[in-house]
Amino acid sequence: MSSCLYECDVMHARFAPRTHRFVYRIFLFALDLDELPALHRRLPFFSVNRPNLYSFREADYLPTHEPVHNTDHVQPVCNLLGDKPRSLKQRVIDHLAGRGVDLTGGRVVLVTLPRIFGYLFHPVSFYFCYDRHGACVAALAEVTNTFREMKPYFLGPATRAEGAFRLRVPKHFYVSPFSDVDVEFDFMLRPPDARLAVQIDDHTGGQRTLTSTLTGPRRCSPGARLAWFTVIYPLLTLRIIALIHWHALRLWLKKVPWFAKAGRAAEQRDLYRPHTSLAPTKDAA
Repeated sequence: MSSCLYECDVMHARFAPRTHRFVYRIFLFALDLDELPALHRRLPFFSVNRPNLYSFREADYLPTHEPVHNTDHVQPVCNLLGDKPRSLKQRVIDHLAGRGVDLTGGRVVLVTLPRIFGYLFHPVSFYFCYDRHGACVAALAEVTNTFREMKPYFLGPATRAEGAFRLRVPKHFYVSPFSDVDVEFDFMLRPPDARLAVQIDDHTGGQRTLTSTLTGPRRCSPGARLAWFTVIYPLLTLRIIALIHWHALRLWLKKVPWFAKAGRAAEQRDLYRPHTSLAPTKDAA
């Protein structure tokens, strides 16, 4: 079984307009999407598309069968006619095929946190995509905000150098009230092996204002390890959302500027499942 767990340190460091830094520990699932049908027999308390303590639901990810909000890209007609959505792996394959990457015969490893006791919150999930020869040829960073909106960022073969995918791209997405939508994301994603190592920086006006890293070792024997992690990391998703609000309060007390979500609705582009705070703009037709 190539699916595993990673025990990670999450670090956020803000450099401007006020300094603020924190670190906390989590664990993440690295799921080979080909192994989903068998994983419930290998991992305790884990189910796929069914309720359990840990529940992985394919519908929670990459909803490319749904309309994209405020986009210039043309969607396939079948995506908009209410067809039954394909499997998650097939959606990834189709998404990359539209960007010139052939994953036929390859595999996809998704690094994420599934539902815990039915509650879902994964700020960012990473898809590492391997071709039929085993080479990691592309990655997706699927960012989700507290409004349950999500936006995938594509890192293709041309972005890979020195063993990592690197991409600097306009964010055009509302992630935090303390970060405007017109900043740039700078991704550095290393395909996971013995360690997971990813970094996402924010740049505003040429200045790096925030860095976020996710690093940690692969943990073997995922079945036994998951039982142990359930004890030492209880109610992990609730802890993450509580920490987000706690540090938001601290940033507010430091008088870090706050940006309203509806203030720049037209600049929030290419996202799925738009919140009602977004006025209708130029949805795909």
